Amino acid sequence: MDFPILTTLVFLPAAGALVVSILPTAREEWAKIVAFLFAVAELVFAAFMLVDFKVGVAGFQFVSWQDWIPDFGISWHLGVDGISLFLVVMTALIFPIAMAGPKIHGQPKQFLAWMLLLEAACIGSFLALDLFVFFVMFELTLVPMYFIISGWGHDNRVYASLKFFVFTLAGSAFLLVGIVAVVVLTSSNGHLSFDLITVARKVSSLTTTEQRLLFLGFVVAFAVKVPLFPLHTWLPDAHTEAPTAGSVILAAVLLKLGTYGILRFGVFLFPKAAVDLGPILLTAAVIGMTYGAIVAAMQKDLKRLVAYSSVAHLGFIVLGIFAFTSEGLSGGVLQMINHGLSTGALFLLVGMLYDRRHTRQISELHGLQRSAPIIAVVFLVVMMSSVGLPGLNGFVGEFLVLIGTFLTHRWWAIVGSTGVIFAAVYLLWAYQRVFHGVPTGDNAKMLDMNWREAAALAPLLIGIVFIGIYPKPLLDRISPSVDHVLSHVQYQDPSLHVPAKGVGPVVAVAPSQNVDTSRPAAQTTAAHHGSSTGRVASASAAASAPAARSVP
Repeated sequence: MDFPILTTLVFLPAAGALVVSILPTAREEWAKIVAFLFAVAELVFAAFMLVDFKVGVAGFQFVSWQDWIPDFGISWHLGVDGISLFLVVMTALIFPIAMAGPKIHGQPKQFLAWMLLLEAACIGSFLALDLFVFFVMFELTLVPMYFIISGWGHDNRVYASLKFFVFTLAGSAFLLVGIVAVVVLTSSNGHLSFDLITVARKVSSLTTTEQRLLFLGFVVAFAVKVPLFPLHTWLPDAHTEAPTAGSVILAAVLLKLGTYGILRFGVFLFPKAAVDLGPILLTAAVIGMTYGAIVAAMQKDLKRLVAYSSVAHLGFIVLGIFAFTSEGLSGGVLQMINHGLSTGALFLLVGMLYDRRHTRQISELHGLQRSAPIIAVVFLVVMMSSVGLPGLNGFVGEFLVLIGTFLTHRWWAIVGSTGVIFAAVYLLWAYQRVFHGVPTGDNAKMLDMNWREAAALAPLLIGIVFIGIYPKPLLDRISPSVDHVLSHVQYQDPSLHVPAKGVGPVVAVAPSQNVDTSRPAAQTTAAHHGSSTGRVASASAAASAPAARSVP
């Protein structure tokens, strides 16, 4: 029997949360050590999964399946593919960094227990292939984050945590209704099934109106989580009032549940509706990119500036998803990872400045590159990765998204490209005000980065540089799963609302995972990636080499 690594990834941090919660309160150092060991063990299992993941396979791997509530068609069904693989690995990497890097102010035992429970829920959300299991995990993320913000946040933490909880819970109501409705509508002879593959096979039997309404229900829930304009207003408050570790997890992991949910459950379950209503999502994305950038430039609080930058950068991901090209979608998935690394690092750095100066007001910070040159250099590198400087990770994702979108939705790509310019404006302007000039008062005496903080940032910096220079290992694993999704979208939309300008290589999918049952799994092909001349290249090749090949 194969080792149930995915089940282990879900329950290991949950077990860690339980162990930490029953440790003696008087021995807080024990809680820190035990929690960190559980988080590192989770990272080791995630690394093992990454190494053992088969390249070139589009379907789900390491699948765990067990009947849970058979009378309602609910099962413990987990799987990982190229779309979720690096989200799981990034989650396992970010949590130990967030727990060990920033300072914890007050009651570390309870804080770390909530963090481990939150990690279990996030991992479970990325791995769930049963709609009921996903909903449980998705909802479970709300509770730990609410207590992390309200218990360890800043002065206005109660308001921010309540606003976060109400917004996301209201969005989840749409998700619950959508899940129940699609399961009931696709039931056969009264037999229900919450299995993602089973439901996806039956959705095509629904009417166009039903599919569109269900798609909107799912998308509203995930749009709140992303968050997309105009459902974003909870995010700046939550980021600003959360403790540093909470802001890191919120930006790097929790927001990705929204973009991942749109792709995995919105586009995959309702491909026709996704194509028909895609322009609405594209418009919301580009508005959010422009609006977020403009508002970020006006912020006086450095942490709030980074928070609004997330609204802008996450628009790139949604833009890539609804481009319906291999380049765009691969870039969108890669940008989920890039944003997690870059913005997570930015929040760590802002937290370091706050711990030293006890202020986040840009007007009170100046000349810090003289008193803290290491912090200044690291901040510059991370900031440039968010801007999209070639050679760093942000460039690869944004380049693929814009190239892919330009092939199918040219005007949205043109407007979206202004987001790159605006990002350079507000980030460079903020850096100039905070780090340039002559330091005076407390700014002149500020301490530089210590070894613990450097160790926490080092993995993120390595990821930022590695992806920027050599993204091929990631794209080689992402692209087959992306092509499989695009193949499914094109097959379900034979009227070619998705322009087919080239056909990619055959994508291998196991028969048990083939949702388009009217054709053999071996004949499943990628939807389209290329140009009108019929020349095609994978997203990996587009990012690392100009070579392309002709399709007969």
